[in-house]
Amino acid sequence: MFHALYATPDGLLYDHPDLAAAGRAGRRIVPLKAADLIPLPEGASLVLVPAGTPVGYRRGREAAFPGRDGQPALAVAACLPQGFTRTHLPAYRRESPGCLPVLGYTAVAWHDGRVYAAAVPTDDPERWSPKNYNTAALSGLVGKRLAATPGSAVLGGLAKCALEYRCFTAQNIFYRRWEGGLPTTPACNARCLGCLSKQEAGGPPAPQNRITSSPLLDDLVSLGTEHLAQAPDAIVSFGQGCEGEPLLSAPLVAEAIRRMRRRTTRGTINLNSNAGATAALSAVLEAGLDSLRVSLASATPGVYAVYHRPSFSLADVKNSIKLAVRSGVYTSLNLLVFPGFTDCPGEIASLLDLIRETGLHMVQLRNLNIDPATMAPLLPREPPVGIATLVGELRKITGLAVGNFSRNRGSTGPGLPARD
Repeated sequence: MFHALYATPDGLLYDHPDLAAAGRAGRRIVPLKAADLIPLPEGASLVLVPAGTPVGYRRGREAAFPGRDGQPALAVAACLPQGFTRTHLPAYRRESPGCLPVLGYTAVAWHDGRVYAAAVPTDDPERWSPKNYNTAALSGLVGKRLAATPGSAVLGGLAKCALEYRCFTAQNIFYRRWEGGLPTTPACNARCLGCLSKQEAGGPPAPQNRITSSPLLDDLVSLGTEHLAQAPDAIVSFGQGCEGEPLLSAPLVAEAIRRMRRRTTRGTINLNSNAGATAALSAVLEAGLDSLRVSLASATPGVYAVYHRPSFSLADVKNSIKLAVRSGVYTSLNLLVFPGFTDCPGEIASLLDLIRETGLHMVQLRNLNIDPATMAPLLPREPPVGIATLVGELRKITGLAVGNFSRNRGSTGPGLPARD
């Protein structure tokens, strides 16, 4: 049996001797099966669900476990590293008001001396494994780079992201490798429920602060060119978690791309965007963008509007994707996956229609970090078919890459086409 896990306020972790592990799938709490679980991946972390009472199954019935030896039992969940997509949320009951921290809560279980997580592997996690980040050398690399480039506001901001927020794309700028982030704008044209940098009053604290001003063009070009020219498998990406929508700074982004490409043809220039501003995207495409990744929580128009709360429509997003594909830009969805929502039949049907209509090249699966209670009003009444089924349906589409990470030119696997 896969046993339920719980913790006590003193920080100790226990497995329950006769309570089977459970997870949440949409509106239902269900027992976890062996097919739902994998050993806890390297780099995953266990977290408490504040004021959450753990729920499991006993003799085929749902059962809560309030405590042991006079101590309350606290629900436990996992936060997964990139490369893994969760299949179930943790099962708990929570009476306290207020929002949970913005995390990707994943159900866990105990079996044969090991912790298991409700997840499936969906990409090769090696490059984005936590073991490659937050190393002992990082602080020194940041200090050395700042000393060599005094007065660079964008580099100073990335230093904060690298050291305080532990952002991997910010750290890659200082490690001089792979995908590095280039934040550009504080403004946004949407108010996503799960925004990582700006939450409204009464919501959970944002895990990081949004930048307050756009960088200088010369600063952006210098840093981006250096990364493209020198880093192995180089990608520079506009549109980070610490900023708003980069297409609202389209003239700055477009000119930065033009100037970087005058200095080097090496590497990949990527834009992470909500793709709501099609005319602005057109200017960025003409400047020489290589790849576009579009964040999307739902391909159903009404649900999309409720989650993203945009000043544009899903039809605008589709037009932008079609434009990028026609322009020869490698175009991906950054699909925000929430078990019991994304894997419902209606959501899957809408998603498949969008993929076929637009002809995009890849779907990147991203665990949606959000309080499950915030998503509850969006959950369909229909039962989900399972995240594994969703992934299987995507992989049936000829020519569509499915994974978790952006690809660079010359990468192995489903990468971008070689530059002419």
